[in-house]
Amino acid sequence: MSNERILVVDDEKVILELTTIILQRRGYEVYTAANGEDGLAQVERHRPDLILLDYMMPHMDGMTALRRIRQNWPETSVIMFTGKGSEEIAVEIMKAGAADYLLKPFNGQILVERIETVLRLRRIELDNLELQREKERLTREVAEWNLELSRRVEQKSSELERAHTEIVQSEKLAALGHLSAGLAHEIRNPLNAIGLFAQLLRSGLRDDPEKCSYLDKVEAEVERIDRLLIRLLAVSKRSRVEHHPVQIRDAIENALLHFYPQMAAQGVSFNKDFPEQTPPILADLVELEQVFTNLVANALSEMKKGGTLAIHLRKSGEYLEVLLQDTGPGVPKEDLGRIFDPFFTTREKGTGFGLSVVLRIVKSCGGRISVESEAGQGATFRIEFPIAPQC
Repeated sequence: MSNERILVVDDEKVILELTTIILQRRGYEVYTAANGEDGLAQVERHRPDLILLDYMMPHMDGMTALRRIRQNWPETSVIMFTGKGSEEIAVEIMKAGAADYLLKPFNGQILVERIETVLRLRRIELDNLELQREKERLTREVAEWNLELSRRVEQKSSELERAHTEIVQSEKLAALGHLSAGLAHEIRNPLNAIGLFAQLLRSGLRDDPEKCSYLDKVEAEVERIDRLLIRLLAVSKRSRVEHHPVQIRDAIENALLHFYPQMAAQGVSFNKDFPEQTPPILADLVELEQVFTNLVANALSEMKKGGTLAIHLRKSGEYLEVLLQDTGPGVPKEDLGRIFDPFFTTREKGTGFGLSVVLRIVKSCGGRISVESEAGQGATFRIEFPIAPQC
């Protein structure tokens, strides 16, 4: 017994009635049509599993109907009835896509056997087709999983690399802190003695302007070394200032006030993009101003003959992001990994402290900083500060 659907299309009423009786006894769901046009309409309506189609019919012959069926419903099998038993017709029928053909008049048992064979093959073909579709679907899923896995690996690798870089930077600052404390104590004691002896010598050389000028130079160098020690301590020491909710734009504006005359003198154009309102961050306003003072000073030092400085402020998720971009000569690729290291500088008279101070302050606010640059393409500093939690 079967619940498969069979459509019989034949212009002979006797064939329709006889075939219907035979097939219904076998448990098939049977539909009938007396011509090709009605047959196509029945296919559209009932979507049968198998069609018994007469070769010779008025208006639309069986071959025309067969081609339409194969074009529009390729998963439906067709057995063609024909009263002409020539080899040429058989070849034509099979080439057009029929699963089998049956000569009239036919025996009921042979009809059933042919139908069962075709339906069995159809089930196998449909199963294979479904397996092929499932294989293609799984192949696509595996490809998508591989892409997603590659993306995640790349993302995690980038995060691990950044975390490693931050740890190394923190360790450098920590080591520098211990070194700075010892150096400040060990160097300042003899430094103070040098300054004191220079003052004592001055009292006995008031009548010798040339020698007094030497002492001026000694005292100036003593003061310069002392300032370097103070800056060295500022790079590495943990901030003891209290953090309060502050507006980043206020810190940027305060820092820029000192640089507008220098920008005009160097022919540097300035662009800024600040939203009307931004949430506050937890920081010390004076230290925050120091961050942007150092970054702007570095940018202007690389644009002595003009260029463009741009600062963009925007909210990005739970962070406020600041982009500071210049059109200077940029940072060579081999120097990008060392740019925040204490003492590292590419300028002849630079101390290498500016960006180390920036890193220390940004870290103390729970933020992060990175730089993107190519030689000859300028530099972009990206700073992200966590937004202050709402009370």
